[in-house]
Amino acid sequence: MRFKPNVYYFKPRGIPLRELEEVILLPDELEALKLYEVDGLEQIEASKKMKISQPTFARLLGSANKKVAQAIIQGKAIRIEQ
Repeated sequence: MRFKPNVYYFKPRGIPLRELEEVILLPDELEALKLYEVDGLEQIEASKKMKISQPTFARLLGSANKKVAQAIIQGKAIRIEQ
């Protein structure tokens, strides 16, 4: 079962959303971030939970981390796709 967040947008404070570029975090990317960074699972264990290969998990995790880093460094909004 996939994690369902309560919030679907993060943005820099004080800047209207319409003025911001956004990065889109896909559901599988969010799930990979949660399992690895929050739940503390190793990649092999997390990939088994997601029923995907470890290399695919690593690509999802890398993509998610890059998007979050871009949003923080470049002041973009993060939209979590449902």
